[in-house]
Amino acid sequence: MTRLEKFFLKTSVMELIANGTLNILEEENHIKDVLSRIVVEMIKREWPQHWPDMLVELDTLSKQGETQTELVMFILLRLAEDVVTFQTLPPQRRRDIQQTLTQNMERIFSYLLNTLQENLNKYQQVKTDAAQESKAQANYRVGVAALNTLAGYIDWVSMNHITAENCKLLEMLCLLLNEQELQLGAAECLLIAVSRKGKLEDRKPLMVLFGDVAMHYILSAAQTADGGGLVEKHYVFLKRLCQVLCALGNQLCALLGVDSDVKTPENFGKYLESFLAFTIHPSQFLRSSTQMTWGALFRHEILSRDALLLAIIPKYLRASMTNLLKMGFPSKTDSPSCEYSRCDFDSDEDFNAFFNSSRAQQGEVMRLACRLDPKTSFQMAGEWLKYQLSTSVDAGPTNAGTGEGSLCSIFSPSFVQWEAMTFFLECVVNQMFRTLEKEEVPVTEGIELLQMVLNCDTKDPLILSCVLTNVSALFPFVTYRPEFLPQVFSKLFSAVTFETVEESKPPRTRAVRNVRRHACSSIIKVCRDYPQLVLPNFDMLYNHVKQLLSNELLLTQMEKCALMEALVLVSNQFKNYERQKAFLEELMAPVANIWLSEDMHRVLADVDAFLAYVGADRKSCDPDLEDPCGLNRARMRFCVYSILGVIKRTCWPSDLEEAKAGGFVVGYTPSGNPIFRNPCTEQILKLLDNLLALIRTHNTLYAPEMLAKMAEPFTKALDMFEAEKSAILGLPQPLLELNDTAVYKTVLERMQRFFCTLYENCAAPCVFVKPLVLCCPPEFCEALVSPILGPLFTYLHMRLSQKWQVINQRSLLCGEDEAADENPESQEMLEEQLVRMLTREVMDLITVCCVSKKGADHTAVPAADGDDEEMMATEVTPSATAELTDLGKCLMKHEEVCTALLITAFNSLAWKDTLSCQRTTTQLCWPLLKQVLTGTLLADAVTWLFTSVLRGLQIHGQHDGCMASLVHLAFQIYEALRPRYLEIRAVMEQIPEMQKDSLDQFDCKLLNPSLQKVPDKRRKDQFKRLKDQFKHLIAGCIGKPLGEQFRKEVHIKNLPSLFKKTKPMLEADVLENESVLATIFEP
Repeated sequence: MTRLEKFFLKTSVMELIANGTLNILEEENHIKDVLSRIVVEMIKREWPQHWPDMLVELDTLSKQGETQTELVMFILLRLAEDVVTFQTLPPQRRRDIQQTLTQNMERIFSYLLNTLQENLNKYQQVKTDAAQESKAQANYRVGVAALNTLAGYIDWVSMNHITAENCKLLEMLCLLLNEQELQLGAAECLLIAVSRKGKLEDRKPLMVLFGDVAMHYILSAAQTADGGGLVEKHYVFLKRLCQVLCALGNQLCALLGVDSDVKTPENFGKYLESFLAFTIHPSQFLRSSTQMTWGALFRHEILSRDALLLAIIPKYLRASMTNLLKMGFPSKTDSPSCEYSRCDFDSDEDFNAFFNSSRAQQGEVMRLACRLDPKTSFQMAGEWLKYQLSTSVDAGPTNAGTGEGSLCSIFSPSFVQWEAMTFFLECVVNQMFRTLEKEEVPVTEGIELLQMVLNCDTKDPLILSCVLTNVSALFPFVTYRPEFLPQVFSKLFSAVTFETVEESKPPRTRAVRNVRRHACSSIIKVCRDYPQLVLPNFDMLYNHVKQLLSNELLLTQMEKCALMEALVLVSNQFKNYERQKAFLEELMAPVANIWLSEDMHRVLADVDAFLAYVGADRKSCDPDLEDPCGLNRARMRFCVYSILGVIKRTCWPSDLEEAKAGGFVVGYTPSGNPIFRNPCTEQILKLLDNLLALIRTHNTLYAPEMLAKMAEPFTKALDMFEAEKSAILGLPQPLLELNDTAVYKTVLERMQRFFCTLYENCAAPCVFVKPLVLCCPPEFCEALVSPILGPLFTYLHMRLSQKWQVINQRSLLCGEDEAADENPESQEMLEEQLVRMLTREVMDLITVCCVSKKGADHTAVPAADGDDEEMMATEVTPSATAELTDLGKCLMKHEEVCTALLITAFNSLAWKDTLSCQRTTTQLCWPLLKQVLTGTLLADAVTWLFTSVLRGLQIHGQHDGCMASLVHLAFQIYEALRPRYLEIRAVMEQIPEMQKDSLDQFDCKLLNPSLQKVPDKRRKDQFKRLKDQFKHLIAGCIGKPLGEQFRKEVHIKNLPSLFKKTKPMLEADVLENESVLATIFEP
């Protein structure tokens, strides 16, 4: 456009703003929005260089009336959003406009505040006059627009503007909190201001909000908003006010320090009381919002010693006792919280997930409060426990009826109280023992509470589960009074065999099963954490367990194995190899008799015999009849659980001298490290062959010809449970009623659980291979691990490639035939998610085997559903931190294994799993490739490797984290291989939008020998510039988000820069210019 055309367009648009729209109350919002955006687009192209008077013109327009003022507010807001928030401009134009805005910010802020003040005054004068209602509404609209515009600037302008004129802006915002129509916008602005980060010195004026006037306005606004019950608009405002108080508390914690001149505010007590009011509000959201700030206050070095804060701790704990009650489900009406929950949550499942997360956070804060006042906390917990023990059980109206009364449901009043009290007691007692010195612990009171809990006799499974948790929580007191240990075990063992009145045999309800498992877990926990305390009572414990194990039907297989694990944990304290070995031999004798029998050997080695033994080949069974093969499956599970449990729990003494004295050390390695022997080795080795046979047979079942041998009801026995599918898909889990149904109602469900537990415990590759790799001594890697991993990695790559090929073809060919399938979308999503999980597991296994990463914990299993934060991370892990392990180097020596590893790693970059791509790129690809760089690579291999990375960029480039790490890897490969392989340049030339001249320049710089001779710091900077240039070169193959793929690019030309840096004249230039040289000597 010519300058004349631009002038005409600008004049026409400004005329439209002045006279071309309807009245502020009549004009449509979308017209106002488009008109303001047109002006902003002109500003982005012309201001300030070609339109220096823009702000003056806007100011003049706004003087015409409310309609124009509102449009000016829209223009200023949209301009800030485009320049600062969304940054939709080229860097130079953005810099020019933002710096000019900053230079004029005092003027802009003054204009915004004056506009807000004027319209507020006018609104307050006429709002009660019915004759001037339209005038009042016009002023109200301008006030709202001014607040919205301020919100767009407060987040990034200098704090000086926010605190100017003795914090005039903050004062005005506090006043507006009591103006009902404008209070929400004011609260938004105040929240943004109080949440500002930056230099502590700049933030000190924010402490004015702790003053009498500001605190009065904030508290009176909160009381008014909460006074009329639940009104959605007022409730949203309350949320903002709560966030303001939270942010204010966090600012105080940041500013108040040992070296700071900021003092504890005089109104700190008033602040705490008002903050506590939000903590006891019926809204679960408001309660939860306060927890992090309470934690910051309790954790603060100075405030945690303040008398006002210490005085409010009992009140906070009393409030927590109420907040821990799981009440307020949206579908119910049994609590004031329910009404608020209907505003915040879509379903009971959503509320349940939020409450559980919030309760965990509250537990952390309660522990911090207990650390400051442990004795008061323990006293309150004790009183609550005594009250619950003395109160009769109230199952409520929604109970599950049984023959002799009613059992509690998860919604029953008594269970809700017991559950909350139990959580409170756990937090308090746990923290008290960490905080108090040994002689300060209230042992007498603790033992009294423990005795009361042990004497509690209930037949309600949900209440009994809470009782067991209280026993575990109070157990540390037994370390002071060991004579109570038999009573504790008696209570726990009675719960191991717990039955409700009607039940005497399986199938049991979930609630009963949970109680029994809970008791077993409690026994294991006691034996794990206090083995020395239990050791004197070992014989009593062993006899009791033997008595329970003698009845095959009394306990489930998992319960039997849990008790065996508890015995093994205590036996580790024998610290005598021969004694422990003899004990384990006696303990495992029943297992060995079953597992090593000829019948079992035949069953485990032959698929047909196995199917017949477990009952999977039987025709339709009546689920109400006895399961004829249930006992067979139970025995098999018992053996597997026992073998794995004994392996898991048996260990030698951690102290070397004790290990030597006990006969656990049998020699030393050449490097001088001791070689230990495990007491369970002989027993387990006898059983290992059959265990491996079971794994082989179980994996064979998935072959189509084997599936065909299963009878009709059991053809789906190898499928996943619906609950597991929902968990993988991230669907909310339904709230289970624990008393109404058996755990597994049909024979099919029990068969399904049998196969599932077998797979989880021994058939999954990670269960066996990963521990083998981590525990194998280096000298046996070549002979033992390499022959296993080579074929395994090759096979896993083949399987994964096939799975991803199916997924990719499905996404390309979405045929109409699939619509006829039964629920195909969820099935496809499930299959894709399973392949992603398997991919992550395989890549993690390869990383564990091959790469040693500083600070890495290979024992931690990655989350199945991925970690979005890691996916979005833009930090690129330097390759120097990841090196091949000795095993990795050993594997890379074998050509077949090396090929399988490289192909799997680089192929995975193009699989549609962002998390796997990110991890493989940063941890695996370069260490593997670096190992083979010293040798000779085929040109085709080099081309394929580089192309694989570029293909990964095409698929995952839309994610910043993946894009950064893939660009880094591509640059490393190009830098390392370009000097030796010209073919890699040919790949670069095929990238879309590749400029050959730019590629020539890049190659010239990269291949320049002098680059290697410069100092380290300069070389690092040069390589950074080269990498940025490389990223620009390959931009044509970097994938974009779907929303940007077809967007028409808007090009905004740069204007002459306003802020050019003057270049200092070089010495040579000075000498060449005689006139300049002459001026040096002028007097």
